[in-house]
Amino acid sequence: PPGAPRQPRLRAVVFDLDGTLIDSAPDIHAGLNRTLARAGLAPLSLAAVKLMIGDGAKSLVARGFAAAGASLEPEALEEAYRRFLEFYRGDSAIALTRPYPGVVETLERLTDKAMGLRLGICTNKPQAATSDVLQALGLARYFSASVAPEQVAASKPDPAHLRAVLALLGARPEEAVMVGDNANDVAMAHAAKVPVIAVSYGYPRMAPARLGADLLIDRMDELPAALKRLGARQPLP
Repeated sequence: PPGAPRQPRLRAVVFDLDGTLIDSAPDIHAGLNRTLARAGLAPLSLAAVKLMIGDGAKSLVARGFAAAGASLEPEALEEAYRRFLEFYRGDSAIALTRPYPGVVETLERLTDKAMGLRLGICTNKPQAATSDVLQALGLARYFSASVAPEQVAASKPDPAHLRAVLALLGARPEEAVMVGDNANDVAMAHAAKVPVIAVSYGYPRMAPARLGADLLIDRMDELPAALKRLGARQPLP
């Protein structure tokens, strides 16, 4: 309507990686169980490990050992974390990892001439593993920026992590959308004042509908339509 504030143009979409773009849980599960086995501990189920993903590899290792009945002191945790990273690298990081259905097609559409969006990755996954996986799966070419915690001394849900990605993409918060699968993604986006879309198929530790995202999608190929729905909303007064 006449006189209504004009919606900022969408310039960038920032994605979480594990549980949003890629199903990496099987390889993470294998790497964690190898780490536990080296310590003489019993393996964990894939379902249990999925609930440990999202806060970074060191938190994953600490949770894994606790679930296996071993509480680690800081020095022992550092050693177990180092060993996990040794097990989870190269071919071991991508043996079973695959993009979710519709991911490649959606990334192609978002970056084509019609939509012309810049894409970024905001992940709590270590930088080296992130780079290896994106390259191996042929996804790296779609992204103009990828930021892991060690690059900015911040991790999700700290909004500084998302702001670092936006700075590299040259987009303001009101010109971007975050896409993720768990509470960290939603909390970070809210704190950075970035609209957020959640996927229902990832590794959340609560019902996806309870995450508090602006929109919820069941498949990645629903994202372009969801972005249009967000763009059609009137700005808040």
